[in-house]
Amino acid sequence: MRGVKGERVPLVNGAGIFLDLDNFKEVMRKMGWSEFRPNPITGTLTQLVQRLVAKYNATVLWGLDPERGTEEAYMEVVEPDAEELLSDLEEVRREVEKLGKETKSNAHLSIGVAYGKIGSTKPRSRREITRTPLGYRAWRALKKAKKTGGNKIVQI
Repeated sequence: MRGVKGERVPLVNGAGIFLDLDNFKEVMRKMGWSEFRPNPITGTLTQLVQRLVAKYNATVLWGLDPERGTEEAYMEVVEPDAEELLSDLEEVRREVEKLGKETKSNAHLSIGVAYGKIGSTKPRSRREITRTPLGYRAWRALKKAKKTGGNKIVQI
């Protein structure tokens, strides 16, 4: 891969992570929550993603929305400890599930994780992300989590 002045830019190993609240449009309708401001679930997910960003110096490429609340997001982490990262992601998933029970919204979170090379190009939309090798694999992992019932983490 070539950089700004034509010099080679090394790719680094990392993780691509897609997070998405399961059936959340239905949950918002059922609970009477607005999609234009944070609710207990999307506000909390925003904070949880920001905590992961701070801990792992992650780059959020799409979806984090403090003004409206985060329903879905994609981030990349350079050279994470995979075991620690999965433990932290499981904690996020459990926290959303717990809050879903407390609010009687039954909200759940699915997470797709893929490991591979992180490119130097930074996509700006979900569509662009899923056209990158790492983003596509993380998206497939998320879809597998949702297809098998949601409320889980799938890694590939």
